[in-house]
Amino acid sequence: MAPKHRRKMEAIFEDPVRSNIAWREIEALLHASGAEITQGAGSRVRIVLNGIRAVFHRPHPHQETDKGAVRSMRRFLTEAGVTP
Repeated sequence: MAPKHRRKMEAIFEDPVRSNIAWREIEALLHASGAEITQGAGSRVRIVLNGIRAVFHRPHPHQETDKGAVRSMRRFLTEAGVTP
């Protein structure tokens, strides 16, 4: 994993939970981790990583992911066995 992806991973797992992580950076991290990402209806994004499935919503109108979505992404990554 590239250093920039490793830094994003650490930011996702950082306490207190951050709310300034850009969604495109999270998607890049997921691609680098081997995730399959497909577009769903509207802003929905389907993600499959190591056999674990999840659906997230791309943030809009802002590009930053809120704290709740970061917590959900942290839980998803942990269940998929991807941790810093």
